[in-house]
Amino acid sequence: MRDRPDPNENLVKIFDTEHESEALVVKGLLDSVGIDADLTSTDAVQETFPGVGGIVILVRSGDAENARRIIEESQRENSSTTDSPRN
Repeated sequence: MRDRPDPNENLVKIFDTEHESEALVVKGLLDSVGIDADLTSTDAVQETFPGVGGIVILVRSGDAENARRIIEESQRENSSTTDSPRN
């Protein structure tokens, strides 16, 4: 496994959310398939911009397409399991 992406590398934003827990789940998903990701906070000064901010996930540009596909597949799987009727 490679190290955490270096900020000087060509990094691409592949996911953003307002919820830290969601960002950590997505990062864990990417880690589990060998894609190194970096979490970056986008919190704004709350006195000036209350409620603005969140978490952005960055990956190396060469991993971006695969990372987006994995996230989309996971979201589809989760959507289909939550949409199915329960007995």
